[in-house]
Amino acid sequence: MKLDESDFLSANILIVDDQPANVRLLERLLDEVGYRNVSATLSPRNVAGLHASHRYDLILLDIQMPDMDGFEVIETLKALDGDDYVPVIAVTAQPAHKIRALQAGAKDFISKPFDLVEIKARVHNMLEVRLLYRKLARYNDDLARDVAARTVELHDSELRFRRLTELASDWYWEQDANGEVTQVEGPALEMVGIGVRPFQAAPGMAGPGWNDAERVLLQAMIEAREPFIDFAFSRTDVQGKLQHFRVSGEPIFDAACRFQGYRGIGIEVAHPTVLPGRRTVP
Repeated sequence: MKLDESDFLSANILIVDDQPANVRLLERLLDEVGYRNVSATLSPRNVAGLHASHRYDLILLDIQMPDMDGFEVIETLKALDGDDYVPVIAVTAQPAHKIRALQAGAKDFISKPFDLVEIKARVHNMLEVRLLYRKLARYNDDLARDVAARTVELHDSELRFRRLTELASDWYWEQDANGEVTQVEGPALEMVGIGVRPFQAAPGMAGPGWNDAERVLLQAMIEAREPFIDFAFSRTDVQGKLQHFRVSGEPIFDAACRFQGYRGIGIEVAHPTVLPGRRTVP
């Protein structure tokens, strides 16, 4: 993530000091550097309200002020809802105040009397951290919105797929890597008698009604991880009626190419339209 010079120069900066001379000096220095959005206040009690309205990228805050000192101002800034980063550089002439300001929540400090080179460097460094922080937050927000939108799209796509599957087939099936059926949609149990393994007859439906050669061939394709289209098989139901079916399936692999199982569709046909056996896809 990279920042341009324009990102720095367009940063929103607030100067807080009860001494007009100090304010003018800092304003002139920042103007010389090229910062375009610099404002100031002589009243520390206005800072929280101003920051709530403008969300400054940087606040240069004098610590020693009458009525309300810089430490109190920092506390009011920390209390603002939703602001988990207080962008304050403490300005002080007291060495003891530097550590205390950092402990209170300030991110850096500038010493009085002013060293102009030091001010430029600390302001630039502070803005770099702050602007990257904000850019990262915006990126995360955009990413979250993209993920949410993509999730909706995938959900809609899945619904369309399910609907098309329902229209094009009698049942949809999935099984895991161990061959256990994990999902069946449609009257597969009534029509085919799917049990705990794909196309294995449910209790009471096993026996001579199935074409064993077809079932062995289908199971061999599944064990070989082969996709298949319109595999034809048949069974004789308990009433003695010969049924004909076609089933298609594809193996499922994860991102690491590990086998996860199978999914596919099946349909009952009035008469066999393909020869029994296998039609695999390349």
